[in-house]
Amino acid sequence: MSKPFSGVKILDFTRVLAGPYGSYQLALLGADVIKVESREGDDMRYGNRADAWEKRGLAAPWVAVNAGKRSITMDLKKPEAIEAIKRLAAKADVVMENFRPGVMDGLGIGYDALREINPRLIYCAVSGFGRVGPLARTAAFDGMIQAMSGLMSITGFEANGPTRVGFAGADVMSGATAAFGVASALFQRTHTGKGQLVDVAMIDAVMGYLAQQFTEHMMTGRVHGQSANLSVTRKPTGDLYKTRDGWIVLAVMTEPQFQRLMKTIGRAEALADPRFSDWPIRIANNKVLHDLIEEVMKQKTSADWVEQFARDDIPAGRVLSIPETAQLDLFEHRTVLQSVDTPHGQIRVVGSGFRLEHGGGSVERPPATLGQHTDEVLGEAGYSPAEIAAMREAKIV
Repeated sequence: MSKPFSGVKILDFTRVLAGPYGSYQLALLGADVIKVESREGDDMRYGNRADAWEKRGLAAPWVAVNAGKRSITMDLKKPEAIEAIKRLAAKADVVMENFRPGVMDGLGIGYDALREINPRLIYCAVSGFGRVGPLARTAAFDGMIQAMSGLMSITGFEANGPTRVGFAGADVMSGATAAFGVASALFQRTHTGKGQLVDVAMIDAVMGYLAQQFTEHMMTGRVHGQSANLSVTRKPTGDLYKTRDGWIVLAVMTEPQFQRLMKTIGRAEALADPRFSDWPIRIANNKVLHDLIEEVMKQKTSADWVEQFARDDIPAGRVLSIPETAQLDLFEHRTVLQSVDTPHGQIRVVGSGFRLEHGGGSVERPPATLGQHTDEVLGEAGYSPAEIAAMREAKIV
């Protein structure tokens, strides 16, 4: 079955995480993503733990955002490689890169050069601060953007200072934004027939995910501090609670839910307590209400509470580890976890975060070894076997 981006060819120069995450989302949905790597390979290919997968150049963090892509190698310092890239770009729909602004221009394969060859080309550039402005040429990494975007200022506990989120959030948000930008430009091209530049600044992307916090500050002057494990609503019934054997998060946000919660935990008398008469007063008495709930929560296991809350239609969830989440039965009915066969055995990867009724996301190729598809891709661009062999001999590819 045809997928949303079937027939779309992407030349992917992105490295590490932010860019590759974006192009991976498009590959899942059918795009033919050709990953252009140096002869040494992407920085994440070989990892730093020296396990069997890393020794093969298939480190798990790399596979997580590159499975399903084709891989070619090119020494972009050599004119013959640049000529090959131009030939590939002439037939491509999209180019994606996350070098500092100006690097691709210096190589002769930036947006201005490539759009002369292919006016329908969509060129997506991911950088820390965008292509213009005082920080345009500044190198940027996930932690730096988490810091400068305000994300760390609202994460963690005040006693511990500003805190990073538990994954490379700025990279992933930027990659998702890049994928949406490319999809938008592809759709717009169906109206205009023209390509365009998609300029993704990582700091913009993260701020887009913090729209509520920034807008509230700019409209009212209020500033959100570190939220620790509190609900962003500051309602105590949305907090983290200790149980007999672990932790649980409540998501009780409405008045009917609050009433059911108090009855289920055997504290119906709290419904008549003036300290808990409405949400503003409950928030003002946050600690008192939190302690009242947690005293009861500690009496049963997390599983017991989740089962009881489900019966009474009270939103709550156990705090699970990554391995525990991966084993949940619900994924038998979803498509986000996918098994992929490789020459070294079957692996599981994370696919698209949504399902489509027709042509949904999936990994169609095993993760590629370095340069695995170089001959194939160059052949598609019109190079003869002899020409490709000569390029290999000259270490162009």
